[in-house]
Amino acid sequence: MHDDRTLVEARLKRVLDERIRPAVYPESVPLRVAVWHAPGEPVPVAEGLAAEPEPIEVGARWGAPWGTSWFRVTGTVPASWAGRTVEALLDLGFDENMPGFQCEGLVYRPDGTPVKGLNPRNQWVRIGAPVAGGEEVRLHIEAASNPVILDYHPFLPTQLGDKETAGSEPQYTLTRMDLAVFDETVWQLVMDLEVLGELMAELPEDSARRYDILRAVDRALDSVDLQDVNGTAGRAREQLTEVLSSPAVPSAHRISAVGHAHIDSAWLWPLRETVRKVARTTSNMTALIEDEPEFVFAMSQAQQWAWVKEHRPEVWARVKKAVAEGRFVPAGGMWVESDTNMPGSEAMARQFVHGKRFFLDEFGIENEEAWLPDTFGFAAGLPQIIKAAGSKWLLTQKISWSQTNKFPHHTFQWEGIDGTRIFTHFPPVDTYNCSMKGSEIAHAARNFKDKGRARHSLAPTGWGDGGGGTTREMVAKAARLRDLEGSATVEWETPRAFFEKAEAEYPEPPVWVGELYLELHRATLTSQAKTKQGNRRSEHLLREAELWAATAAVRTGFPYPYEELDRIWKTVLLHQFHDILPGSSIAWVHREARATYERIAGELTAIIDGAQRALAGEGGTELVFNAAPHPRHGVPAGGAATPAVTGGTTLAPRASGGFTLDNGSLRIEVDARGLVVSAYDIAAGRETVAPGQAANLLQLHPDFPNMWDAWDVDEFYRNTVTDLTDAESVLPGDDGASVRVVRAFGDSRVTQVLSLRAGERRLVIDTEVDWHETEKFLKLAFPLDVRAERYASETQFGHFHRPTHTNTSWEAAKFEACNHRFVHLEEPGWGVAVVNDSTYGHDVTRIVRSDGDRGTTTTVRVSLLRAPRFPDPETDQGVHRFRHALVPGAGIGDAVREGWRVNLPERRLTGAHEVAPLVTVDDDAVVVTAVKLADDGSGDVVVRFHEAHGGRALATFTAGFEVAEVTVTDLLERPLATATAPERDGDRITVRLRPFELVTLRLRRA
Repeated sequence: MHDDRTLVEARLKRVLDERIRPAVYPESVPLRVAVWHAPGEPVPVAEGLAAEPEPIEVGARWGAPWGTSWFRVTGTVPASWAGRTVEALLDLGFDENMPGFQCEGLVYRPDGTPVKGLNPRNQWVRIGAPVAGGEEVRLHIEAASNPVILDYHPFLPTQLGDKETAGSEPQYTLTRMDLAVFDETVWQLVMDLEVLGELMAELPEDSARRYDILRAVDRALDSVDLQDVNGTAGRAREQLTEVLSSPAVPSAHRISAVGHAHIDSAWLWPLRETVRKVARTTSNMTALIEDEPEFVFAMSQAQQWAWVKEHRPEVWARVKKAVAEGRFVPAGGMWVESDTNMPGSEAMARQFVHGKRFFLDEFGIENEEAWLPDTFGFAAGLPQIIKAAGSKWLLTQKISWSQTNKFPHHTFQWEGIDGTRIFTHFPPVDTYNCSMKGSEIAHAARNFKDKGRARHSLAPTGWGDGGGGTTREMVAKAARLRDLEGSATVEWETPRAFFEKAEAEYPEPPVWVGELYLELHRATLTSQAKTKQGNRRSEHLLREAELWAATAAVRTGFPYPYEELDRIWKTVLLHQFHDILPGSSIAWVHREARATYERIAGELTAIIDGAQRALAGEGGTELVFNAAPHPRHGVPAGGAATPAVTGGTTLAPRASGGFTLDNGSLRIEVDARGLVVSAYDIAAGRETVAPGQAANLLQLHPDFPNMWDAWDVDEFYRNTVTDLTDAESVLPGDDGASVRVVRAFGDSRVTQVLSLRAGERRLVIDTEVDWHETEKFLKLAFPLDVRAERYASETQFGHFHRPTHTNTSWEAAKFEACNHRFVHLEEPGWGVAVVNDSTYGHDVTRIVRSDGDRGTTTTVRVSLLRAPRFPDPETDQGVHRFRHALVPGAGIGDAVREGWRVNLPERRLTGAHEVAPLVTVDDDAVVVTAVKLADDGSGDVVVRFHEAHGGRALATFTAGFEVAEVTVTDLLERPLATATAPERDGDRITVRLRPFELVTLRLRRA
C-alpha cells in the first residue's frame, strides 16, 4: 500500500498542478490598463478615482516603496461567454508568499463602492454569474506598493523600512490583468482533491480509510481527460462522492472555525498603511459573508474598527450590516491587541475600557473574551483586569512558540496574582492563520492536550499578520470537513459560542497559577528604548493630568478636558500594540512613535500646568505638587504643600580614589572607577553590595540571536561579557551631593551622575548613553549581598514572585523577564529594591560565594540598550537617558513607594496656598492608581486602587468634598451588582481588600 500511496500522491500533485488548476479559468481575454501614481502619501478615494491615468502594459515595472498607484482596468465581456461565470484576474505582481507582506490592492467600482481586496491568495473579482455577454467592465484599484521587508531568514538589514530611506526603485511587475471564464465544477474538483489528498497524508499507513481515499482519488484521476478537463471534471467528482459523504466518528475532535485576519496595527508597515489593510480585509470579509451563508468572521482591536468608520465610511456601512446579522463579530474588547507585559496598571485597564466601550456604543455588544492570539506572553496581573472589565475568557496562541517547555494544557483556568481565574484556551492548531489544510486540522486533533476530558478547540481561520482574512477556498474546505470520516469536524462559530461549549464540557479544568511566560521574544522588553520610555512617561503624565484636572474641576470649576484625555489615551493605547511597544516594527513606526510621544508630552504638560495653576492661585509661596500615591517630604499624596526642610549630604574623597556620599541614612562609596563598592545602611548596620563586587557596573555582551533580531535574545549571549570599568573621569557633582562619572567604549559614551539626596534612603543613578554600537546588549549590574530564593517584580496592580534559582527548565528559561517600576529582594527583616523610570527587561542570578562565610550574591541586572539591525537597521542609535535607584533596607512597601516616586517627580511652582488632596487613604499598602472624573461627563469622581503589598488591608478613604453616594463599579464605571457596598461615614469610606485586590469606586458629589 505504501508504494501505491506514493504513486497516487505523486500523480495527484502533478495532475492538479499542471492540468486541473489551470482549467479553473479555461478562457481569458486581456483588459486594458492605465495607471496614475499618487505623489507622496495616499490620497482620498475620490481623488484617486478622478485622477487621469496613463496607459501601462502587463510586464511593466511599477510602484516605488510605500507608494500608491491607482490602476484603471477596462474591457468588454465577449458575447460568446453568455451564460457563463466570469471573473477579472488582477495580479499586481504577487509572489506566492502570505498576503500582507507585499503589494496589495482595494478594488472600487467607478462610483466609489468598494468591491474587495487583492492579495496573492485573492486575485479575482466576480463580474457576473452568469453574464449576458457584452458587459462593459470598468474597475479601479488602489494599489499599495509596500516593499517586501520579511523574507523569513536570513533577516538582512534594509533601508526599505522607512519611506525616508527606501528610495524610489519600482518594486513590482504588473503580471496579469484579464477577464476569464470561471469553471466552478473544476474549482470544486480542486477542493475535493485537495481535501482528500491532505487527509490521506495524515491517516495511518495501515488505515482502511486511507486506502478507500487512495482508490477513490485514483479513480477520479482516471476519469479526467487531461485534454478535456472542463468536460470531464463532473464525472471525476462523482468518483469522490462516497468518500466525501462518509461521516466522522462520534468521538472525533470538534473544531470551531472562526473567520479571522490577525492584522498587526503596525509592524513591517506604518500605522497609515494598517488603516488601508483593514479596509481591504473588511471589504473581502463582508463580500465573503454575502456569498457564504454559514461563514462567520471575527475581528478584534476596536482601533481598527474605528479606522474603518473614520476613513472608509462606504466599507463601514457594509461592516455594520454584517454585524447586525451576527456574521461579522467584534472580538476581544480591547483597543488593540496590546503587549500585556509592559503596559502599566491603568493602561492595561484602559485597553479594556476603550475597547469594550467602542463596541457597546457602536453595536450594543458586550465582549466577554480577551482575544490576544499573537501577544508575547501574559503578565500575572491580567486575569483580574479581564474580570474587572466584565469579561471572563481568554484566547491566545503564542505560547505554543515557546522553545524550551511545552505548555501542558490547551484549555485551563488561569489564576492571577489576586486569585482571579479566567477560563483560557490555546488553540491546538498552533496558528492564528489556519488555512484549513488537512495537516493543520490533524495537528489540532493530535496535539490537543486535554483530550479524554474535553474535545472542543478553536481554529482562527484566515490569512493574518498583514491581513487578508479567510478565502473562499478555506470555506470550501471547511464545508467538506464539517462531518468527514478520518478528520476532526469543523463548524463555523463565533468565539462566544465556542467558549460556552468549551466551558460547559469542561467544568473543572486544570489551573495554571502565575504569569504565562513566553520562552521566546525576550528582547522585546528592551528593543527601541525611546518607544518604551515614551510609553512609560505618557502613562504617568496621563495620571497627573487626570488627577490635577479632576482636583481643579471639583475645587475651582476648571474645565475637565474629557475629549483631549480620551484622544490621548487612545493614542497611547494604540502604541502599546504588540509590535510597537515591544520594539519589533520598522524604523518608520518608531520614528513616528517618538514624535507622537513628544507631542503627547506637550499636550499633557499643558493640561497639568493649567490645572495646577488654577489650584495654586496667584502668589509667592513655594509649592511642591506630589502626584505620587504616597506622601513625601511633608507633601501629601495628590496634593501640594510647602516642602519640608531636611538635612544635608556630605561628599568626601576616598583615600584610594573616588568619593564617599553620606546623608546619615546611607553611606555610599564610589571608587576611582566610578563603581559603587559599598552602599551601607547605617541604621541597620548592613552592607548592600556583595563582598569584592561593585554595583553600578555596566556590562556589554555580543547580541546576535539565531533568529528574529529585534525580538530575541538567546541565552548564549551570556557566554561573553565585557565589564566597562575604565573611566575617563570621576568627579564630584556641582551640587555637593553627587558624583559624575564619564566612560567611553567602542563608538559610544556614557555619563552617569550618582546622587544621594538629604533625607532619602536611595542612591539615584542618572545614566546618559550616546549609543553607537551594533549587535550589542548593554546591562547595568547590581551584585547584592542578599540570599533570596525568589524576588518580586512589579506587574499590573501588584507584584509577582520569580525564583532566583534554576532548579527546573521552566525556571531556567526565564533568563530575561519583565518588571515595571521595581524589583525587590529580601531576607527576613531586610531587603533591597532596584527601581527605574523607563526600563522593563532584567535578569536576576544567584551564586554562593566561595569565601569563608558561604554567603550568597544575588545580582540584579537592568537591561538598558540593544542594537539589532532588523527590522530597523538603526535601532536605538543616539542619546538615551535613564534613571535608576538602589534602595537599601527596602521592604516591599518601600519598593512600591520608591518606584512611584522615581516615575512621578515633584513639580514646583509658586502660588497663593497649599492644595489638599481630592482623596486620601490611611493605609500605605493601598495604592491609588487613578483619580479622575467619570467618563460619562456626570462630574462623579472615580477612584481606582489596589492592595499593593500582597496582604490584607483595611483602608479608610477620606474625600475632600461632600459625597452623596458611593458605588463600587467595574472598569467601565458601571455598578457591580455582586460587590459589597463599602462602609461609609459621611465623606469617610472604609474598604476591606484581599491581597492585590483591585477596586474602582465612583463617588457622586452632593
